[in-house]
Amino acid sequence: MPAYIVAWGIGDTGVGSVVQEPEVYRAELIRYCYRMLGSYAEAEDAVQEALVRAWRNADGFEGRSSLRSWVYRIATNVCLDALAAGKRRALPMDLSGPADGATPPGAPADDVLWIDPLPGTDPGDAAAAAESVRLAFVAALQHLPPRQRAALILRDVLGFSAREVADLHGSTVASANSALQRARATLAERRAEAGGLGSPAPEGVRRVLAERYASAFSRYDTEELNLLLHVDATLSLPPYAKWMRGRSDIGSWLAGPAVGCRGSRLVPTVANGSPAFGQYRPRTDGTGYEAWALQVVEFSGDRIANITAFRDTARLFPLFGLPERLGEE
Repeated sequence: MPAYIVAWGIGDTGVGSVVQEPEVYRAELIRYCYRMLGSYAEAEDAVQEALVRAWRNADGFEGRSSLRSWVYRIATNVCLDALAAGKRRALPMDLSGPADGATPPGAPADDVLWIDPLPGTDPGDAAAAAESVRLAFVAALQHLPPRQRAALILRDVLGFSAREVADLHGSTVASANSALQRARATLAERRAEAGGLGSPAPEGVRRVLAERYASAFSRYDTEELNLLLHVDATLSLPPYAKWMRGRSDIGSWLAGPAVGCRGSRLVPTVANGSPAFGQYRPRTDGTGYEAWALQVVEFSGDRIANITAFRDTARLFPLFGLPERLGEE
């Protein structure tokens, strides 16, 4: 793809060519498309396609809106095209009720399109920014019709005006506002049904809790882990549909089916604006540790609210810069 796009802008001397680097928009567009699509890989593809379309149609930009709005309109259309098939991505709790922690997870649900974790984003970002990429929020967005989803993200997350959203959709301001209100109502219902645990913990609290969690898990200190959990904390295991809620069932899981995780090592990273860890279990032959799961740990107040352990390490670990295995040291 070319390293630049050429657009037309209006300056003090009239209309002239303006050269803009696409990389200025790439990072924020990936986060936008990730919220829309629920998949980091699909978001990357959508942004690449949007930037290619922007470059090919640069002569069509007439300066009636900001260049950023124009690029977002293209990215929105790419996402709407991708969502036309109608099958939404999900987390285990979107599919069924909580399960007994003492039983194995069963077979992977390979027919489900799972929500992917998003590499990076600074845990020290403002609370609103952190909330907007939390796994539960991204999962709730998938229940909105695509245009309502776009309207809510553009208005409530990215701060676009009603007029800008209407222009993006080629609709009236009244229509854009109506879509936003319907989206807010549906999202509120989803949060109420899910029994949300509130806003993310402050960055300093998350850092301390993450360190305590990593230490307790590495020692497999189930009593300490129990103290760190919110009473209604959840643990889910994509691509398995099984998930658990509450200290008792999570404790049963750790002491039962997951006991093979004893002796694991955790390598810190960041996912969806939250602390995350590459988990490596001891190899059965005693020669180091093998990749086992990417754990995304989310907090509410001074407790752990959600642990999502993504098992697709072959695909996810390279995205997070995590090695396939660890040596004995």
